[in-house]
Amino acid sequence: MFKSVLIAVDGSEHAKKALEVACQLVSKEDATLHILHIPEALTHETTLVWGIGAIAIESSREVLEEAGKSVIERASEAARSMGASHVETHLSKGDPARNILRHAEKLGVEAIVMGSRGLGDFAGLMMGSVSHKVTNSAKCTVISVR
Repeated sequence: MFKSVLIAVDGSEHAKKALEVACQLVSKEDATLHILHIPEALTHETTLVWGIGAIAIESSREVLEEAGKSVIERASEAARSMGASHVETHLSKGDPARNILRHAEKLGVEAIVMGSRGLGDFAGLMMGSVSHKVTNSAKCTVISVR
């Protein structure tokens, strides 16, 4: 269906479901799945790491980098077990929406898949969710998975 898809994983159940959808979209043998993880700063001085949990934000850069690598490895293994044969991983830092958009453009992907997870509080109402920002700014197809 698509030759190149970017999936953003962040630790939510929505992201895990989105990974399943992304793997279905790249089921062709020549399609590439790009897995992107951007540790997300939370309001409680922690960083969310998929499949691991929250890590104190004052942790050393090495600890955060190792946790991020673990996230990517787990997502990559899960993607391969779901049939994705060409998987490339990317670890980034900074604003999630901007990073997703930048990676999508740089990689030339045809679609972005992500969970429809919002912040769920007043900050989310004021700033907007990552999925909302990406959907409204991406130059390619965006699939938001609930």
